Amino acid sequence: MILKKNRLSRRTLLQGLGAAGSVIRIGLPPLTAMFNSHGTAYASGAQIPTRFLLWFNGNGIPEKFWIPIETGPGYGLTPCLTPLAPFRRDIHVLSGLDSPNARVPGPGNEHMRSMSALVSGQRFTGAGAGGASIDQLIAARIGAGTRFRSLEVGVCQESFGHSIQRNLSWAGRDRPLPPEVTPHKLFDRLFGTRDYTWVNRKKSVLDAVYADAARFETSIAGDDKQRIDEYLSSIRDIERAIVQLPPEYANVVPPDQDTDPKDWPRVAKLQTDLLVHALASGQTRVASYMLTKCQGLARFPWLGLGSQRHHDYSHLQGGSAVQQEVMRDICRWHVEEFAYLLGKMKSVAEGEQTLLDRSCVLYLHEHAEANDHKNSGLAAIVAGHAGGLITGRHTKPPGTIGDLYLTLADKAIGAPLDRFPTASRPLAGIVA
Repeated sequence: MILKKNRLSRRTLLQGLGAAGSVIRIGLPPLTAMFNSHGTAYASGAQIPTRFLLWFNGNGIPEKFWIPIETGPGYGLTPCLTPLAPFRRDIHVLSGLDSPNARVPGPGNEHMRSMSALVSGQRFTGAGAGGASIDQLIAARIGAGTRFRSLEVGVCQESFGHSIQRNLSWAGRDRPLPPEVTPHKLFDRLFGTRDYTWVNRKKSVLDAVYADAARFETSIAGDDKQRIDEYLSSIRDIERAIVQLPPEYANVVPPDQDTDPKDWPRVAKLQTDLLVHALASGQTRVASYMLTKCQGLARFPWLGLGSQRHHDYSHLQGGSAVQQEVMRDICRWHVEEFAYLLGKMKSVAEGEQTLLDRSCVLYLHEHAEANDHKNSGLAAIVAGHAGGLITGRHTKPPGTIGDLYLTLADKAIGAPLDRFPTASRPLAGIVA
C-alpha cells in the first residue's frame, strides 16, 4: 500500500519540468505521489493508461531454432529465445499465425507483399502499404491527449529498397511514417530543444530544468525525490552517450548511398532508452520500433558475420545447416535487444505495478522461415500484462495475424477496432 499525504495530478506528469518560456521540457517519470493510496489508479481516480509497442525485425527466422517444440507453460526456450529467460512470465510465444494477403499475386517481391500484409492486412500497392498499419489504427483510438499521437523509432540507417522495406508505420495507403533513426534527433524531439550546443559539450539539456526540479522536489516525499534524481541522471547518461558518438552519426545517410549500420548495438540501446523515457513520462501511448529493415542488407561484424549481408545469410546455401546456424545467431542478437527493452520497461515502477505490466508489446517478422519466405506460419511474441494478457506459455492459435491484432486491440489495449483485413474472430487464450 502506498501511503502519501501529498498528491500530484497526472497533469504534472505530462507538463514535466522546464523553466518558464523555455523550449526545453523534461517529462517526469511516474511518481508515488501521482497515484492513489493503493497505486492502482491516479490520485484523481483516473485509470492508468495502457501502452502499445510494435517491434519489428526483418528477413524472417530459422524456425528450428526459434519456435519451441512444446506448447503450454512448460515449453523449452529455443536457442533464439534464450535471452528471454528472465522474462518467461512476461511473454507469450505464438506460432502458426497466417498472413493470407501476403500470398496474393501482385507487384513487388515476396518481402514487399509480406510486409504490407503484416502491418496493414492489405495487399502491397506497388508503392507502399495498402492501408494504415495496426499501430496507427490503435493510435487513432488511444493516442489523443499525449504529446505524440505515436512515436516511430528505428535503428538501422540502411537505405536499400523501397518505402515498404524501410517503414513499419503507415498513416494510410502509400503514406509512410518514417522511423527516427538518429539518437541526436530523437533526443531533440523528446526533450523539446532546438539548441544543439549540448552536443558540443557546451552545456546539458538538463541545465534548463535543474532550478525547476529543485523547486518541485520541495513538495514531494523522499522516495520521489530519489526517483527524480535517478531519472534526471539517466537522461544525462543518455546525453553523454550520444555526445560520445562520432560526429557523423548525427547525419542521415543519403538514399542512394550503400552503407552498413554504424555501431548498431550501441545505437539500438540508446534508441530503446529514449523510447522507454517517452512511454514512462506519458509523452506517447503508442510506438513502433524497427530494429532491422525488411529484406535488410546490413552486416553484423560484432557477431563475426561480415562477409555477407543479412538477406544473403537468410538464403545462404539454400537453407543449409550453416545458413540455419548463422540465422540463429543473428536472430538471437535481435532477441537480446528485445530483452533489453523488456528489462528497461520492467524497471519503471508505476504505482503498484511497472510500465511493462501496463503495456502490450508485440514482436513480429514479415516471414516465418526465412529461406522459404514463409508467411503461412508466422511467429510472434506478445509481452506485458495490459488488460489481463495471458503470459508464460507457447501456443499455436488457429487464426490470422489480423485475428491477433483485433484480439489485442479490443481486449488488452482498450482500443476496439471495428474490423481489420484478414480478421474474422478473436483468438482464445490470449487475454484472460
